[in-house]
Amino acid sequence: MASAAHKKTVTPEEYLAAERRSEIKHEYDRGFIIAMAGASRWHNRIVLNAGAEIRAHLKGRPCEAFVSDMRILVADTGLYTYPDLVIACGEPRFLDAETDTLINPVAIVEVLSPSTEAYDRGKKFAHYRRIPSLVEFVLVAQDRPLIERFTRRGDEWALATFEGLDATLALESAGVRVPLREIYDRVDFAAAEGDAG
Repeated sequence: MASAAHKKTVTPEEYLAAERRSEIKHEYDRGFIIAMAGASRWHNRIVLNAGAEIRAHLKGRPCEAFVSDMRILVADTGLYTYPDLVIACGEPRFLDAETDTLINPVAIVEVLSPSTEAYDRGKKFAHYRRIPSLVEFVLVAQDRPLIERFTRRGDEWALATFEGLDATLALESAGVRVPLREIYDRVDFAAAEGDAG
């Protein structure tokens, strides 16, 4: 999420040229470049756990998972951002030959933190809903075993909640089922609750 925005607006082409040289990640939203905050230990552990489990379930199947360094473009709104985890099925399509900006995700996963939760649930999800290929948007709490999955049903988004370590997250878009016990493996919920990242 945003930490600071530059005052001068830039074009998407200027953003991409600078971003591809940058050592830190930035979002781009309607002319503004926004530095992304770093992630906490627990946030990173959850992303790694979920990514590893999903990747294992996708072996030999026509879907591919990418973790937080894969940028996506919401073409309809012009937002460039880095989800925590993204899945593409069929042939992944990219903005250009650099293959670093995915344009056809079927599922996006964001791990919530106090500094990003409102943005992820609100404005960012509003952007994501404009991606024609997107079927599922998943929000993962880091302070308790709770996952919310929004699934596109025509023009509506249906919510399913998966709660407790004995629950299993179902990703319909990729045909994947992942136990929450695996996603939250070695996560200290008490420590994660006070973690801002």
